[in-house]
Amino acid sequence: MDDHHELSKVLSDPESMQYYPHPFNQEDVKNWIRWNEKNYKQYNHGLWAVVLKEGDLFIGDCGITMQNIDGVWLPEIGFHIIKAYWNKGYATEAASACKEYAWNVLGYSEIFSYTTLKNIPSQKVAEKIGMKNYKIFEKNGEQQIVQVAYKSL
Repeated sequence: MDDHHELSKVLSDPESMQYYPHPFNQEDVKNWIRWNEKNYKQYNHGLWAVVLKEGDLFIGDCGITMQNIDGVWLPEIGFHIIKAYWNKGYATEAASACKEYAWNVLGYSEIFSYTTLKNIPSQKVAEKIGMKNYKIFEKNGEQQIVQVAYKSL
């Protein structure tokens, strides 16, 4: 909960949350943190704060959560970066580290990402970390694209 104020800078921003049903209000942000805490208890993983090494500056979140992707619960890399830090490679760096963590620490052999078809920037991050298009499905009345990466043996 200590990151509530900083996290609301991204989760409450209409532009950052344009691919969500709505930007989060303060209670939504607190519920997001509570949901993440439950993920850690249930799955031993969730979202982490993304913090710049220089200056110890909070710029967003990234991690692995279990998501219902077309009726199947799968490990998914998700991230939110504060708008002022977009297009600087931070989302790609964080997502890549999460992919390696999923394989080398959590033991997953595949990792997913999904977003609305309109969210091209997130799809590009997934491509940069080696994910390939997997399938399209509908959620909340919108088409979603699923991307996947498989661990090399």
